[in-house]
Amino acid sequence: MSALELIAAFLSAVGVWLTGRRHLLCWPVSLVASLLYGWVFLTARLYADMCLQGLFCLFLLYGWRQWARGQHDDGAIRVLRPPPGRLGRDMLAGGLGTVGFYIVLVRWTDDPAPFFDALLSCYSIVGQFWAARRYIASWFLWMGVDALYTGLFVMRGLYPTALLYAAFVALAANGFRLWRRSISH
Repeated sequence: MSALELIAAFLSAVGVWLTGRRHLLCWPVSLVASLLYGWVFLTARLYADMCLQGLFCLFLLYGWRQWARGQHDDGAIRVLRPPPGRLGRDMLAGGLGTVGFYIVLVRWTDDPAPFFDALLSCYSIVGQFWAARRYIASWFLWMGVDALYTGLFVMRGLYPTALLYAAFVALAANGFRLWRRSISH
């Protein structure tokens, strides 16, 4: 546990809390948290998660732009249902990405949990894309991914981060509840 990990955990929780409330400030707060977590994961040898933070930074910039363009006149962010077939295609892409990333991690790294690192990283990318697109389904995916991440981080001794991801499960459930009330049809 380090001060950097604690700061990253705090900022991540604030970012998810702001996302649940559909506040545009969630994007810059989450961007800083991702940059900090990139370093935390590098030092923990969770290379897929380190790379994931870099991808998150790109998705966070994309999401910030998407949300800024997806506001109602009153400033509220519109929540959307994905178009037909989108969820299935994205879940398949996450599975294919998992296989490819797993092979890379096994062959070229000393990652202690290559399958889970690859699986959770790839589906986190899907979840981040869905959140950027304002799809309510992102919250269901985050609940599952964050529950599995909690176990991974406990195994790696990243206890503040494990606690954070356990809290993310509850924050995701609350985010779904809040977004469900405002979904655009």
